[in-house]
Amino acid sequence: MSSPATTASKPTPAPTGSPGHAPRLRTPRKAADRRRPRRSVLLTGLTGLVLVYTLVPLIWLVISSTKTQEGLADSPGLWFADHFALWDNIRETFTYNDGVFVRWLLNTLLYVVLGAGGATFLAVLGGYALAKFTFPGKRAVFAVVIGAVAVPTTALAVPTFLMFSKMGLTNTPWAVILPSLISPFGLYLMWVFATEAIPTELLEAARIDGAGELRTFFRVSLPLLAPGIVTVLLFTMVATWNNYFLPLIMLKDPDWYPLTLGLNSWNAQAQTAGGEAVFNLVITGSLITILPLIAAFLLLQKYWQSGLAAGSVKE
Repeated sequence: MSSPATTASKPTPAPTGSPGHAPRLRTPRKAADRRRPRRSVLLTGLTGLVLVYTLVPLIWLVISSTKTQEGLADSPGLWFADHFALWDNIRETFTYNDGVFVRWLLNTLLYVVLGAGGATFLAVLGGYALAKFTFPGKRAVFAVVIGAVAVPTTALAVPTFLMFSKMGLTNTPWAVILPSLISPFGLYLMWVFATEAIPTELLEAARIDGAGELRTFFRVSLPLLAPGIVTVLLFTMVATWNNYFLPLIMLKDPDWYPLTLGLNSWNAQAQTAGGEAVFNLVITGSLITILPLIAAFLLLQKYWQSGLAAGSVKE
């Protein structure tokens, strides 16, 4: 029989619910599986194929721009030639044919600044008005915008050419800039974005405080529309920068060519009698052409992503 002292010296286990005891919590298996990301082999494989499909042409373009005209034929497509000629190709691209590539680059910048910039500005004004104002015929305007989004631009190229030909605007920069000002998709995107991004109560509060419509738009609404504006600007900029068919039917003077049409004329030289094959310059010029677009997407990526996600979550 143990003594009272011995009995008292034994520690008494704390009850499970006491503050001194930390109970072990088990996470249910189903809850843990729910938090763990599910992996799909099929989805991973398809994503990998899309990644390869996207990156392989870009890798080929970068590697081929380091080769001379002879190196393009004597070396594998996805590997470098013996002579690294990237800097020579860049210098020759900007100086070939009296530096016409620089003129084409400036033309493209002109079309993007006036065409894409103007299209974004008009889309912002129109989308804001359609989203926050009520007027007769609003449903009809909505139907027209949706219909215009569904119509391909190539279907309107010939009527546009005939109309501009009667107005005497063909073979001028306006023949490329004016059609670029209309962006039905940009208008629709800004319409949807402005509906979700700008609370009606905020506009009413500004009007009660005595702000006019212009001041309300520029001081209250415009900062809230910034993600959508950047998204529309990126879409219209890419569409104008890569525009090929419209300048092809509108322009005959090489001095007004954009980069897309100018590089195609260089590429066609090899198929003309007495023409000089300059495929290395065409490839290098194509690489230089896509660099501004890549830079724009990298710099404006956060605004672009937030603009696409706007309105996807309801509070």
